[in-house]
Amino acid sequence: MDKLFIIALLGLLILVNGAAENLVYNRFAMLEELESFEIDDEDDVGLFDIPSWTSERGGKVLVNVDSFGAVGDGISDDTQAFVKAWATACAVPKSVFLVPSGGRYLVNATRFKGPCADNLIIQIDGTIVAPDEPKNWDPNLARLWLDFTKLNGVLFQGNGVIDGSGSKWWASSCKRNKTNPCREAPTVRIFFPSLYNSSFRCASVRISEVSVSSPGDSPNTDGIHITQSTNVALQNCKIGTGDDCISIVNGSSAIKMKGIYCGPGHGISIGSLGKDNSTGIVTKVVLDTAVIRETTNGVRIKTWQGGNGYVRGIRFENVRMDNVDNPIIIDQFYCDSPKSCRNQTSAVKVSQIMYRNISGTTKSAKAMKFSCSDTVPCSTIVLSNVNLEKEDGTVETYCNSAEGFGYGIVHPSADCLTSHEKDYNFLDQTEVSQDHSLNDEAEEMVELADSNDDRIVDHTEL
Repeated sequence: MDKLFIIALLGLLILVNGAAENLVYNRFAMLEELESFEIDDEDDVGLFDIPSWTSERGGKVLVNVDSFGAVGDGISDDTQAFVKAWATACAVPKSVFLVPSGGRYLVNATRFKGPCADNLIIQIDGTIVAPDEPKNWDPNLARLWLDFTKLNGVLFQGNGVIDGSGSKWWASSCKRNKTNPCREAPTVRIFFPSLYNSSFRCASVRISEVSVSSPGDSPNTDGIHITQSTNVALQNCKIGTGDDCISIVNGSSAIKMKGIYCGPGHGISIGSLGKDNSTGIVTKVVLDTAVIRETTNGVRIKTWQGGNGYVRGIRFENVRMDNVDNPIIIDQFYCDSPKSCRNQTSAVKVSQIMYRNISGTTKSAKAMKFSCSDTVPCSTIVLSNVNLEKEDGTVETYCNSAEGFGYGIVHPSADCLTSHEKDYNFLDQTEVSQDHSLNDEAEEMVELADSNDDRIVDHTEL
């Protein structure tokens, strides 16, 4: 009997030791994947290094909106001139649809439809302005201002301005005044289609050196909103809004962001996802090198109760926080509603999230918040070289149903993250770099943040 007990105990010890080794191996494998995964630049168009159309003017067909009757005084309605110019530019290969500098072109709700002939360039050097009176907006086009659809291989560029004239829309918003009726508002939308499951998605999109500006109290003014998109790169963009600087929602994957300045606004967000018991899926997102200043959130993942799907394979790194309310936050109880949201057990699964080389200052004592579902907990949250301080007090981390680990400097401590190997210290923290300072690119972003930029793109939805 004693021999049988000893043999059984030995077998159990071997089993436990093998399981522990597997857990450590899996943890290291996952860590290596999160640290090293990159997003392929397939179908790249010479990433952000495209010559000006003027340097190749001899091979281009210039289609100037002025030649089609546009006045450009900011008062006359130039909509039909734009429609006629678009029809010509879209039909002729190597066209340049030109909105010339010096003009202020009033354009009502308009659809710019493709597909178009090859090598179309949309050159915006002047100002395109929306009508400023909500009462006069066509109710059949409530969500539409400038709508570019079914385009492939089209280049948008220029030093112009897209002015959404949003002030009256914001003033009449139910978020500004609860006695106002909630209504939809027009937006600028651009679709680069890729046929996927019989529906149109955006694919292989590059956005560089775009500035987005709206007041910090302007409701629902997401700066750049990415949905149903894959292989998207944003670089060197300066965004200040009354909502998310960048929001990434359902059906999006392989999203790269680099050299981003955000503020004011609600930070850089994945979500919201799962509203009205819907399915939300976002995977493989990288934010590398950013300055987030005077915002309500820093890097955020937000999901509604009752949803399904998952968020996984996300890396936020080399981010400087400057006086941010919630620098790092996962919120699986998001509820942007005038009524309280009922408790539900299903949730969008959040896993494999890495925060690396993040430093700066927080307004909140809870510098990191991982508020996760009790029934669908967050898992594999990785913190590496995080250092967040509060100028007038101490800081802490809040956790609910969140599993993960940290290595290198992690301040405030994230001991509240649960671990399947609580008694197994598988990372020798003394061997991990203690340098949590930002790279040179992030320091250059500070200079970008302080620079003046007159280019404005308003993205307004209420």
